[in-house]
Amino acid sequence: MSAEAGMQAWLASRVETWRQLAPQLEALEKSRNHSAAEAQQAIELYRALGRDLSIARRILPASRVTKALEHSYVKLHSIIYRKPHDWRARLLSLFREEIPDVVHQLRGAIFWVTLLFMLSAGAGWWLISAHPELISLLADEEAINGVESGKLWTDGLLNVTPSSVLSIGILSNNIAVTLMAFCVGIFFGLGTFYLIATNGLMLGAMFAFTHQHGLGGELLKFVTAHGVVELSVICIAGAAGTMLGESLIRPTHPTRRESFQHAATKVSRLLVLCALLLVGCGFIEGYLSPDPDFPMISRVIVGFGYGVVMVAALTGHLFGRKRVKPAVDS
Repeated sequence: MSAEAGMQAWLASRVETWRQLAPQLEALEKSRNHSAAEAQQAIELYRALGRDLSIARRILPASRVTKALEHSYVKLHSIIYRKPHDWRARLLSLFREEIPDVVHQLRGAIFWVTLLFMLSAGAGWWLISAHPELISLLADEEAINGVESGKLWTDGLLNVTPSSVLSIGILSNNIAVTLMAFCVGIFFGLGTFYLIATNGLMLGAMFAFTHQHGLGGELLKFVTAHGVVELSVICIAGAAGTMLGESLIRPTHPTRRESFQHAATKVSRLLVLCALLLVGCGFIEGYLSPDPDFPMISRVIVGFGYGVVMVAALTGHLFGRKRVKPAVDS
């Protein structure tokens, strides 16, 4: 038998096997729970495919058959060597490793966004202290009239709305504001700066206005329990939004689209934790903050205690991440 005839016979004997590769690989890729027999079959297929590819590269270099075998071989290799699917381990890795790494990368942005919020709050306080009539630009008429008559807009919330309904409404609003602070970063970060500055300005203005009418302490009492974490989460989401803007201004990948997709995928993990933290804020703001019988000292303990939990979660220590000890030179 000539070499050409032998090659034709070999190709004919393997064609049917190669045709079945696509559905086999698709079935292996979709399923995550394989039996021992299926795993052994995949390994045998991997070895046979490697032999076929080796022969094809010698006798049919740069052919369509060889390229198809190479593609199938790479795909099967990735299937065999992929990490085992364990959703518990995946979640633990997300909260213990991935999210703290994103927070570490954003630490500079978090500092500057928080500083912007604080300066805006100070500007709002100064503005209303110097020009009280401008409060109408930052608050609705009902809230203004209530404060001027000696009553906060938060008074009697539990008498009007059940705590469960109030908590859900507050939670939805907080998540919407947080997502907005993140999403407007697409406008090269300017949208995030505007939203953070506006929220800071309004907060400072309302504290100044209530202080002028002797209600500043009551507003502080209402905000203390949930405000520490709630305002921190908004600033963190704003910092995440600046990463989106920076990915468009200074792309780290070949195209702005790829850079944006990479940044969005990375920081979206952080938003998962932000949403969970806001669930706690909604519960506190719906059940505890409007309750006039809850003393200030308890609100301080809850507010700053929840803040400690937030820091522990952001750094991964809440989920068992170990502190890395610096190496000591001998």
